[in-house]
Amino acid sequence: MVVGIGAFRDRLASLSLPRVLVTPHPMGRPLGPPGNVQRQRETLLAALALLETANHNGTVTTLPAAYRPGVK
Repeated sequence: MVVGIGAFRDRLASLSLPRVLVTPHPMGRPLGPPGNVQRQRETLLAALALLETANHNGTVTTLPAAYRPGVK
């Protein structure tokens, strides 16, 4: 399971990793804004859900919500 940022989506997809969750967050913050525990939890829960639901190798899913640095 890899959690990566949208800027690297194409590269991550080309690596044929088992499962990839692509987030809308900036580089260095793949789980979300610092101190935003709710957003970080959402990201981790989405990654765990992908582990349970992905049916085949190479599954790439995008976390739909936008990056919200000021929201806690």
